[in-house]
Amino acid sequence: MGNCCASPGSNSSPHGSPGRKNKQDKAKNKNKGSNPSFETDYVVNGSNEKLQVLKEPTGRDISANYDLGRELGRGEFGITYLATETSTDNKYACKSISKKKLRTAIDIEDVRREVEIMKHLPHHPNIVSIKDTYEDDSDVHIVMELCEGGELFDRIVSRGHYTEREAAAVMRTIVEVVQMCHKHGVMHRDLKPENFLFENKKETSALKAIDFGLSVFFKSGERFNEIVGSPYYMAPEVLKRNYGPEVDVWSAGVILYILLCGVPPFWAETEQGVAQAIIRSVIDFKRDPWPKVSDNAKDLVRKMLNPDPKQRLTAQQVFDHTWLQNAKKASNVPLGETVRTRLKQFSMMNKLKKRALRVIAEHLSSEEVAGIKEAFDMMDTTKKGRINIDQLRVGLQKLGQQITDPDLQILMEGADIDGDGTLNYGEFVAVTIHIKKMGNDEHLHKAFGFFDQNKSGYIEMEELREALNDDIDTCSEDVLIAIMQDVDTDKDGRISYEEFATMMKSGTDWRKASRQYSRERFNNLSLKLMRDGSLQVAS
Repeated sequence: MGNCCASPGSNSSPHGSPGRKNKQDKAKNKNKGSNPSFETDYVVNGSNEKLQVLKEPTGRDISANYDLGRELGRGEFGITYLATETSTDNKYACKSISKKKLRTAIDIEDVRREVEIMKHLPHHPNIVSIKDTYEDDSDVHIVMELCEGGELFDRIVSRGHYTEREAAAVMRTIVEVVQMCHKHGVMHRDLKPENFLFENKKETSALKAIDFGLSVFFKSGERFNEIVGSPYYMAPEVLKRNYGPEVDVWSAGVILYILLCGVPPFWAETEQGVAQAIIRSVIDFKRDPWPKVSDNAKDLVRKMLNPDPKQRLTAQQVFDHTWLQNAKKASNVPLGETVRTRLKQFSMMNKLKKRALRVIAEHLSSEEVAGIKEAFDMMDTTKKGRINIDQLRVGLQKLGQQITDPDLQILMEGADIDGDGTLNYGEFVAVTIHIKKMGNDEHLHKAFGFFDQNKSGYIEMEELREALNDDIDTCSEDVLIAIMQDVDTDKDGRISYEEFATMMKSGTDWRKASRQYSRERFNNLSLKLMRDGSLQVAS
């Protein structure tokens, strides 16, 4: 990480949006006071001063009020944990952001702005609420409402019956969120299915928007040029570096297309191919099930995915569209098993990877290791007989074990048999033994051997089917094929050890991969498309 100092007031307007086109506004606002929620000056790691991200967090020591448990999810900068408030035993979600991963002034401003926006938006039944914020020397912690009902597509797939009417109900909620954001001067910029979770498992549970990490404040007529978002959902004007709040309507339109047919409207094997498909904006209404989808639904998709942002519907116009206004009267005819299967492919966690982690846990050696008890007691700083991942990380570092976060997470998932997000002494013994084997990938070889029943050196389709038999129902052969195609990068119809190891170390779920697209990669891609003439930059 480079050494640099910066002041948000010196390179952005009060709302902290570094990518704006209006340089006159930038200069005009340069000397205005900063938002009271944040410090004005900060130093990125590398100077003698410690980085201070938030000015007025609830406190410094989150452990004084919350116990952090199992991991709920992870993004580019942080990990979300289950958090239990010690005074009430109430459950929340805590997004813990590592300061080491905030490499630039823009990264830091993103975190500040996320907190500011969540505090700025009024309470809404479909937007997750913020409760507390904490900051210590290494992390920023954002405590918010817990949503335990699962992701949007997972809920849809779990139902045996999926219709246009259900898609309309979901879209109505998403559009209400966009409306609320735009009404209060907030552009989301990263609308996608996995950023919506159900509050609980009940059938009547509210669907909530959960992530405002890339959101910005905007004023009427203001234009932005910073390329952010996830590839499948980016509007063409984002790639052209000249956009406003209309991009949220485009992203919602992409979600609607997927809700109705199970695949994205603009897809390709490469980043550049996806970008070019978005620029072309050709919508396929011929594939199944589009012939049975109502004309009103297709009309709304077309108008939300109009490549000209000036002609695209506003959030209010989307909400007023006949199809959404008559959502309860939309077709109740099932869209078909094809759509449910496609959505299942989109929503599934990589089952092969999860099973491999389970195999690792089940086959750990029981050999004795000297000093394990002393090490456990040293890490168990709260003396509760259990340690969480942060205590494990710090303790291993003290013992001279430098383990990357992904490997540490594999250890936790593999050894945390009871799934409570912490390790008891017995589970810790397994982790300690396992650490000694990580250098030569012995754990991956053992898991691979579990799947490779005939010892051919490859995992073949029948072996994959057998290994995942209790995870996949008899109707999901398409999902099985999708897993094979996802992992089998050389397309020889089987999975080699190298392909298996790549999957285990990097993950293959396209939804997770989309989170990892950095600004730099898309900036470079945008420049490349400009050079080859694919983009006609708006004036």
